[in-house]
Formats: sequence, structure tokens, C-alpha cells
Amino acid sequence: MNLNYELSEQDQLAARLAVGERIHYCVPADLSLEGKRTLGYFVVGKEKWAYIQNGELIESCRIADACDYNVVPLIGNAILEATQDHTKRLIVRISMQHVARFAYIAQILNYMAEGSKIRIYNNETEMVCPRCGGGLLPGTRLCPKCMNKAAVLKRLLDVSKSHWKKLSLGLFILFLTLVVALTGPYFQKLLVNSSLQPQPGESPSLSLFFLAIFGMLFGLAAGELLNVAKGRVMATVSSTIAADLRKLVYDKIQSLSLGFLTSQRAGDLMNRIMADTGRIQHLIQEIFTTAIYQFIMLVSVTFLLLNTDWKLALIVLVPAPLVAYLQITIWRRVLNRLFRKQWQVNDKANSYLHDVLSGIRVVKMFGKESREIKRFRQYNSEYAAAAVHAEKIYSILAPVSTYLLQLGTYFVLLVGCHMILKGTLNLGELVQFTGYASMIFGPLAWLMNMPRWIANAVIAIDRVFSVIDEEPEILDTKHSVKHSIHGNVQFCGVTFGYKSYEPVLKNLNFEIKPGEMIGLVGHSGSGKSTLINLVSRFYDVNEGEILIDGMDIRKIQQEDLRSQIGVVLQETLLFSGSIIENIRYSKPEATMEEVIQAAKIANAHDFIIQLPDGYDTKLEENGNNLSGGERQRITIARAVLHNPRILILDEATASLDIDTESVIQEALQRIMKSRTTIAIAHRLSTLRNADRLLVLEKGKIAEIGTHRELMQRKGIYYNLTMAQRNIG
Repeated sequence: MNLNYELSEQDQLAARLAVGERIHYCVPADLSLEGKRTLGYFVVGKEKWAYIQNGELIESCRIADACDYNVVPLIGNAILEATQDHTKRLIVRISMQHVARFAYIAQILNYMAEGSKIRIYNNETEMVCPRCGGGLLPGTRLCPKCMNKAAVLKRLLDVSKSHWKKLSLGLFILFLTLVVALTGPYFQKLLVNSSLQPQPGESPSLSLFFLAIFGMLFGLAAGELLNVAKGRVMATVSSTIAADLRKLVYDKIQSLSLGFLTSQRAGDLMNRIMADTGRIQHLIQEIFTTAIYQFIMLVSVTFLLLNTDWKLALIVLVPAPLVAYLQITIWRRVLNRLFRKQWQVNDKANSYLHDVLSGIRVVKMFGKESREIKRFRQYNSEYAAAAVHAEKIYSILAPVSTYLLQLGTYFVLLVGCHMILKGTLNLGELVQFTGYASMIFGPLAWLMNMPRWIANAVIAIDRVFSVIDEEPEILDTKHSVKHSIHGNVQFCGVTFGYKSYEPVLKNLNFEIKPGEMIGLVGHSGSGKSTLINLVSRFYDVNEGEILIDGMDIRKIQQEDLRSQIGVVLQETLLFSGSIIENIRYSKPEATMEEVIQAAKIANAHDFIIQLPDGYDTKLEENGNNLSGGERQRITIARAVLHNPRILILDEATASLDIDTESVIQEALQRIMKSRTTIAIAHRLSTLRNADRLLVLEKGKIAEIGTHRELMQRKGIYYNLTMAQRNIG
């Protein structure tokens, strides 16, 4: 993200006079304090900040004279404020476009005010085009103004190279189809000139008549058969290429880091895998079954027309430049934008449908069916309005273009009849010429539709490749090694934030010994879940290091690391399939005896064998035909079968009743033996048996000790425990 904008000469002069020769940061402040649009800049120097507007200093202040610099979002705008002399001070007002930028600046000012090291890594990208500064299409790096369609299509062709044999066969059949189609007007000429209206002095030829009839019938039958063959070949190859792309996208999604995946909507990723690859499949079929055919047909027929009679050919082709200009102008200025909007609304509607249908139980639970129906109708109406607007213009453009193109044929007939009367052209030649002339309208009419499907396909291709090109944030290096974990975990000066200007964990230092159980306690947002995400290396620390058995986890292969960490979450996730398949998910090669043993340890075996199909019982979506406690016990069995060296329990019993929780707690106590365990619990009473408790407060360790020690200290943990007892 750009935190160093360039200033004009007069702004730069005013800024240097205010904050000193060296300007560390410079960002736009595009609203006045009254909320009016203005061109101003917020400048940060070594010791002072300043607000510059049109070459004039509006305000400046020493950074250390204030504290608690903070960005406060309002309706349609935001403000940067700070605390000075125990009162809040409004510094600048900005549009929502620059909120993230000023969030970085606010955190920088706080570090500078404290005199501490600036821990800003500026790792957030801007969704703007580097060329024109315009907005990118959601979920892509594609600028609708600057996108290079040729480059995008070239990438698709590069992927298609591995199927060159079938593509070549399809092209060969296409050329045969073209040759057969071009013989039609010749046989029509032969039929007229040699049989129906022979030249003066010549008698009708029965053999030529039958030859012409046979040629026309053969061309018709052969053309249809070749079209069938071409369609089958191209359907096969396009489906295969689309399947390859789906595999590439899905494989890449599996390899991407959790940070990217959580920033994307599941419905949008599903659209990339299925809907966008479907559009690409349609594009490939169009290119190799229609586009190439129509282009070669256009060139061939134009050559034949010019070769037959160049004057008549010019009459046919005269409207073409006018139609091309009309098409290009309207597509660029109107239709391209409308179809892009239609596509975006459709994508939003698909993502919305996925979200609602996935959470249909919540909708039913709160009786919000009518609300969701209203929301869908709104999306549906937006899509319909965008489609109607585009189709209205297109429905006018297409007939006008077709009329202009066919106008040439009428002039050809008029001039051709005149030439026949003068004796410079015979009837057969006119029939052949009008036959070829009619064949040129197909390619020209198709070219009118080409921008429409190319625009949709190019966006789909870029959306697919934007995922394929995405680089994982968490990477193994060539020096990464496998490591057999014993269970010692150390946090050494760990600082981390999902956005570096909002650190969640701040300079954590602690050690967990092998086999020790550590309980994490703190208010919501204190950093408990973030801590266990870092242990699993779903994210890398911004500063410091996490050691496992004395080795930095960034030096351990991710797959090897996670294969030795077991996680039991509050939200149980079961896949479609049988119970045994769900338990075996962590270890597909496990024997039946191992599965049963894991189920017994998890207190799941007894209820499983009471089901009609036992371990082969099929689960509904996310195991909805089981109770919450039964689902949780299956996930615990899955973790047991995994046999992890480090066990992470993230609110594993938070949503269960007391009786069910006691059963599961018994199972958890069984599997925690001889394993390093990190547990987060909603009910603090479940952490009494922990060897130590870490109390987090605003990303820092506020207290550490056993349950008894912390209760005697009467600090944060004591207050949390007493608050829960009072609620109970």
C-alpha cells in the first residue's frame, strides 16, 4: 500500500518547512474537516506531522505531544483523531478510500509517540490498477479499462497446447467443412448454366444436371456429417481443457494459505472452479468450431467475390466498415460496461445463494425466510434490470447492423440484373455470386456477437488464472526439513497482526514443556485463537519466532508439522459419507481395529454401535442426523486416530450441555496424556486441571500461573471466573 505519495513542488516546499527536510510518510487527506472534497496531504516527518492543502500549511503538531492516534470510521468517511491534554482532537477527515492507509499511519504515529520501534510491514495490497488508478474487478487483478484481451487468450492457448493432437484433428475437420461449403455456389452455377439456362448455341446437358444435383446433395450431407464430427471432437477437447483448469484451480486453492482463503467468499471460489471454467469451455468450443471457421470463411469468400467480379464485390462489402465502426463504438462506450455489470451482479447473487443455502438452519431458526426472499428478489431485480438494459441496446444494434449488411445484396441483384441485360454477366454467374455474397453475411453477423462472448470469457479466464497465479503466503523453503515433534513449544518475542497496522499479539514470550497442558484465557479478541493459528503455522509471525523443540517452525515442512498437530474445534465439521470414513479422514490407511480403539478413547464407540448401520452409518450434511455431542466425539476420534504430538482444543465443549461436556471432557483427559496440549475453553472451570494458565489481555500476557495461583492473585482471571459463577 502506498504510504509515500509524491507532492507537487509547492506542497513539498510547505511540507518541508513544517516537518523538516526528510518526509517519512505522505498520504492523501481528501476531505476538509467540514467534509468537503479537497486536495490535501497528511505528512509525517521525524518529529512532527502536518496537514498541507494547495501549497499551504493548514496545521502541524509534534507527534509526541499526543497519543492514542486512531482512525474512526463514520458514515461515508472517517477521521484521524488523537488524545492531547486528556481530550480527543480531530486531526484530518478522509474518504473511505483511504481508511486502510490511515490505519497504517495511525499505528506508525503511536509507535513514534512512544519512541518505540515502528513495527509496520505494509503488506496490504491496493485494489487499484497500477496503470490508470481505476478499481479492479472484485476478486481479480483485472482492470476493465486496461485488460489486454490478446494476452489473456494467449494464456488459455498455452494451457491448451497439451491437447494439440485433438485440436489439430478438429481444425482439419473444420477445413474440410469449409471446402465442402464453398462448393455449393459453384454447383448452383453449373446447374443454371449447363442445364436450366444454357448459353446460346449450347444444348442442356443431362449429365451435368445430375452432377450438379449430386454435388449439392453430397455437399449438404457431407457438411452435416463433418459438423457432427467437428462438434464431437471439440466438445471432448474443450471439456478436457476445462477439467484440467478445474483441477489446477482446485489444487491451487488447497495449497494456498488460510489468510487468502478466509478473505474470499466460498461461493466466489466455487464460481471460479465451476462457472468460470464452464465459460472457458464454451469459449474454446466457440473458437475452434465457430471463430476460426467464420474468419477463414470471411477471407475465402471475400477472395472469391473479388476474383469473380471486383465491382460487385465492393458493392457487397461497402456497408461492412460502417457496421464495424458502429459495433466497436457502441460496444466500447455502452455494451461492454453493461454486460460487465450484469456479470458482476450475477456473481454476487451466486455467492449470496451459497451463503443462504449453507446457513438455511439459521434462517429457519430466526424466521427470516421473508427477509431472505426480499434480498434475493433485490439481487434478481438488479440482474434483470442490468440484463434488460443491455439487451434493449443490443436488440436495436443487431437488426440495424444486419439490415446494413444485407443492403449490399439488394444492390448486387439490382446491378447484376442490369449487367445480365447488357450481356456482361450470365444468370449462372449471378447465382454463384449471390450465393457467395450470402455466405459472407454469416461471418459478418457472427463478428457482431464476438465482443459479447469474448468479454465474458476474458473475465472468466482472468478470474481463474488469478487463483492459479496466487502465491501462498506461507511457503516451505528448499532448506525445510521433516522433524519428529517431542512437544516443547516456545514463543520468543512474537508480534503478529492479520493486518500489520493492527497487531493482535504483541511481544509474546513463554515456553510450553513437552506433555504440559496450557490453558488460554482472555476476553474475546485478546488473541487466543490467533495464538493457536500461529502454532499450526496458518500464518507466519511478523516479528520474533516460534520454536518447536528448539527449531523455528518456518524450517519445518508444513505438511510434516501439521501431520503431528491435532485440532478439535468448537464447530464440528463432518464430511458427507459414513462415520468410519469421517474418522479415517486423518489417517486413511487405518485398520478397523485402530478406528474402534480411537472411537472408544473418544467415548464414541458405544453410541456408534447402537446405530442401525454402526460405523457404516451415512451422515447427512455436516452430520445433521447426529446430536452435537455425538458429532463432537467423532471429531475427537478423528484427532485421536491422527495421534498428534501437540493437541489443540479450541472451545471444544463450548456449545454442549453439562452432561455431554462431562463425557467429552473424560475423553479429552484420556487423549491429553503424554501430549503437549493447548486449550481454549469458554467455561473456565474446565481449565482447572491445566498445568498452567496464560491470561491474554489486548494481545499481551497479563497473567500466568495455575488456577489456584491466579485465583489468589485476584486479577483478570479471578474476575473472569467470578463473573461466570455469578452468571451461573
